Amino acid sequence: MTDNTVAGREEQPGRALAGLLRNWWESSARDGREKPTQQSLAKRLGVDQTTLSRYLNPAHASNAPRRIVEQLHAVLRAPDDELVRACALADAAAGRRPAATASAAPAPAGPADGRGAAPRWWDRSPVKFPALAVASLLLLALGCIAWWVVPTAGQSDAKATANVSDRPSEGRDWPLARKGNVLWKARTVQLLLRANGFDVKVDADYGPATAEAVKKFQSAHGLTPDGKVGKDTWPLLIITVDSRTTKPDAVTAVQYLLHHSGVPTDSTGTYTLATMRSLKEFQESRNLPATGVGDESTWRALLNAQGPDQHK
Repeated sequence: MTDNTVAGREEQPGRALAGLLRNWWESSARDGREKPTQQSLAKRLGVDQTTLSRYLNPAHASNAPRRIVEQLHAVLRAPDDELVRACALADAAAGRRPAATASAAPAPAGPADGRGAAPRWWDRSPVKFPALAVASLLLLALGCIAWWVVPTAGQSDAKATANVSDRPSEGRDWPLARKGNVLWKARTVQLLLRANGFDVKVDADYGPATAEAVKKFQSAHGLTPDGKVGKDTWPLLIITVDSRTTKPDAVTAVQYLLHHSGVPTDSTGTYTLATMRSLKEFQESRNLPATGVGDESTWRALLNAQGPDQHK
């Protein structure tokens, strides 16, 4: 047996675990539920997004610890009968037991090197499957208790997520958005520019066209046209969002920021009852008046609740 063959077999539990966890995540959007973003899922688990992406990448061997596996199983509501196998794969990938015990299929029968292989006791055991069933039920019960009692402490899932997901939102300063930003800062500025009548493309890339539109907006409001959105521009750019709002792009911006701050929210462009509930959940978690209205303090809190800056 070559070294490459041995390495391949040692890596197999990690790859199998990554594939299983990835399938849980991809299959979590069902029964009217929306698949969580990796960003919000990582915050829920208390890990950074890069680490979670590595756990869920089938192209690489996952080294997700058992704790993370059990939390993912509960959060994503994965099939009950897959938890035992996932934990076995996690243990095998961590080197706590032989990789063969983590495989769903038994080891091939017959001699491998010219000598007869002795049968393993667990292959002959008449209690193999009942024992697995009991273990699965016990782990499922423990997972449910941890999911419903410990993390949420009587709150809804969305509110609990918001409580642990990101930086404090007392956010006394507005964040600075400028040319070169990508993802949430660029998308929010572009949506608000559109809500204010500027025909910009919403591509999550704060490029020359977006910067030029910001300059025009600043000039129209008596500000220095530097193309950057900071403490003077944000308060004029934002739009109060409530049931009377007729600017779909402004509503979409609030829904987008809510979802990416850990409060699952559908992006509809319409202020719905669900949007109001999400806003109240977020406001309560940030010690703001739970009005369900996207006012200035709520906008600032939402912006401060996003992830780190991303640049091209």
